[in-house]
Amino acid sequence: MIGRCADLERFVRGEIDPGMFPHEQHVRMGFEILRRHDFAETVHLYSRALRTMAERAMKPQAFHQTITIAFLSLIAERMQTGESAFADFAARNPDLLEKSILSRWYGAERLATDIARRIFVLPDAPAS
Repeated sequence: MIGRCADLERFVRGEIDPGMFPHEQHVRMGFEILRRHDFAETVHLYSRALRTMAERAMKPQAFHQTITIAFLSLIAERMQTGESAFADFAARNPDLLEKSILSRWYGAERLATDIARRIFVLPDAPAS
């Protein structure tokens, strides 16, 4: 299923303590799952894991579908350069380690909506 990565196995089961799971680890787990699964399956596994973690922490409102899928999309796109180790990938893509990267495509108001939390919404339309 997932492969030989204990952290990844624990993540997919939702067993990681959210308080001990900084943004860089979110990116790392996305990278590791995408190395093993196609994008659609990754979205399913990753979203389910984050929801489980949020529910176990008694904070189900912490899960945000748009942010999850947008970050996975960026990671998947950047993985096309071929790095096989996360350290190399992170060194080549330091902007992915900044939560604010999505502000290039999404306004704060759009991400703050209930709809964006529940389902994936497309980025803000460019000004015409």
